[in-house]
Amino acid sequence: MATSFKGAHFPKDVILHAVFFYLRYSVSYRDLEEVLAERGISVDHATLNH
Repeated sequence: MATSFKGAHFPKDVILHAVFFYLRYSVSYRDLEEVLAERGISVDHATLNH
């Protein structure tokens, strides 16, 4: 079953990268915000919660 990214605010690869870090390393949304910022992706931790 393929996941649809239609209407997403970020590219599919950014979303999958964030999910990977969140699940693999059990980081908080604030930590995940920092990880993405280090990679040049600006996202608020509150956005990740949705």
